[in-house]
Amino acid sequence: MLPRKRIRKILIANRGEVALRIIRAIRELGREAVVAYERPDSDAYYIRFAEEAIMIGDGPVKDYLDIEKMIWAARKTGADAIHPGYGFLSENADFAAACERAGITFIGPPSRVIRNLGNKVIAREIMRRVGIPVIPGTYTLSPGERGIGEAVAFGGKTGYPIMVKSSGGSGGRGVTKVLNETDLVKQIVKRRSRARKYPREESIYLEKCIESSRHIEIQILADSFGNIIHLGSRDCSIQRRHQKLLELAPAALPPEVLNAMYAAAIRAAREVDYINAGTVEFLLDPRTMEFWFMAMNPRLQVEHTVTEELVNVDIVRQQIMIAEGNRLEIPQEYVNPVGSAIQVRINAEDPLLNFRPDGGKTVEVYLPPGGPGIRLDGILYQGYRIPTEYDSLLVKLTVRGFNWEQALSRLERALDVFLIVGPKTTIPFYRAICDDPDFIAGRIDTGYIYKHPGIFNYPDPGKEIANLETFLMDMYTAEFFPYSWL
Repeated sequence: MLPRKRIRKILIANRGEVALRIIRAIRELGREAVVAYERPDSDAYYIRFAEEAIMIGDGPVKDYLDIEKMIWAARKTGADAIHPGYGFLSENADFAAACERAGITFIGPPSRVIRNLGNKVIAREIMRRVGIPVIPGTYTLSPGERGIGEAVAFGGKTGYPIMVKSSGGSGGRGVTKVLNETDLVKQIVKRRSRARKYPREESIYLEKCIESSRHIEIQILADSFGNIIHLGSRDCSIQRRHQKLLELAPAALPPEVLNAMYAAAIRAAREVDYINAGTVEFLLDPRTMEFWFMAMNPRLQVEHTVTEELVNVDIVRQQIMIAEGNRLEIPQEYVNPVGSAIQVRINAEDPLLNFRPDGGKTVEVYLPPGGPGIRLDGILYQGYRIPTEYDSLLVKLTVRGFNWEQALSRLERALDVFLIVGPKTTIPFYRAICDDPDFIAGRIDTGYIYKHPGIFNYPDPGKEIANLETFLMDMYTAEFFPYSWL
């Protein structure tokens, strides 16, 4: 049980849209927000919303990953709590432990829980122990030739394809699909050669590849009194390179399957003594409705917003209140998802060039959508220069409707009027997905993008943007210059 402690000031150990999202929750609770930032973020939009900001280094990225600098920043500003957001240090057990030693409240699960869940092999074993099905796989491969022999034997037993994974990987990183024994051996040798630079790839394990599966998530909240609830499901199957692009809530599955997943997720959380917000991820075979535990993320998820819209719960607010030692204020029977919600991640990427990042550009025009059932979480504005040093996510667009058809219609309308001039973005790609019959019918899986090459045949938005720019310039000229001057 956590001791009751009212948090006064929270340091946000993150950047971008999630920093702004956390600031909003902090201020609604009447607490103070502090932002730690690197020099490339000096003029970032989100900084102006915090009560205080402190620069932690020249960056890029390395200072956001520096545990000692984050602890120093909290002490320097008098922050008594740290929210890690997602990415960076959010799943780092050493960071949570450093906060605990420093007497700073870590807004997330205890370090011991993060450590256990951070090692995917250990997490799999915990789930197996309590009867939660896991994907057939190996333990961590032994060093040297012995480990290669173990891998080859597993491939011969289960067949190919196989997923090669890093036991410390997260967010889809450290995951590679191999099609045969030659590829398997090459991948293991390659990873071991990279281990000095990327220590998380040193420990390797294998899993059977469940093809044409669906990636289903169960959002949970747990307090230190043993109360655990779920906030429904998400379908995160549409991905590129094992990175999510589009999320749906709830997952379109039979009630009995969802109920079994809810029970498994709560059982998993209880087994690891989980506290705070988290997500239990499963792979599901849509042909048999059989599902397997894949991972448990001990942090806030990028896609938490699609769940918030459906169940009307502020997950970040709940994180802070749980970290203060409060009981969950939401009983399970009050969680009643109504309708459907869809979230798309609008990235500065060119889908036609294998989603190549398009940072370094300036946003010349920014015209976001609005209206009922539309939510935007981002840091964009006209004149914003997109940094090349960080993640390509610009803004998350979330729509909600009383059913799937209305949610899809609202997404189409929002994408039709959403204009970002400057970088290439994923907006026209998502608009093409909205017209795909399989997507409309909900026939999606983790191979969706590769099975639907037609969604890349969308028209170049350049001509439409040029016409709009001309229109805007004509409007500007007519407003500021009398016709007699022209």
